[in-house]
Amino acid sequence: MAYLDYRKSVCPDCGTRYDDWDHGGEDEEDRYVATLQKCVGCEVIADKQKELEGSGDPQHGMKVALVPVSVQTALDWFRKQKPQNSEQ
Repeated sequence: MAYLDYRKSVCPDCGTRYDDWDHGGEDEEDRYVATLQKCVGCEVIADKQKELEGSGDPQHGMKVALVPVSVQTALDWFRKQKPQNSEQ
C-alpha cells in the first residue's frame, strides 16, 4: 500500500483505519480502547464559542483560535503603533 493510499484510509477525526478494528472474527482484539481525556484548550475554545453565541454579535465566519499571550500582546502593541506611524 502506497503512503498516499494509507493516508486516505485513515479517519481524519480519530486517526484509525477500518482494518484496525475487530470485525467479529475470533481471536481478534481491537487495537484501541476509548478513554476520556480533558483538553483545557478545547474547553477554553468551547467556552469562548458559547460566549460568542450569546453576545448577539454576527457569528458567520467567526472562528475561535488559541494564541500565546506573548503573541497577542505583541499584536496589540503593534496595532496601537500603526495609526501613529501612518500619520508621519
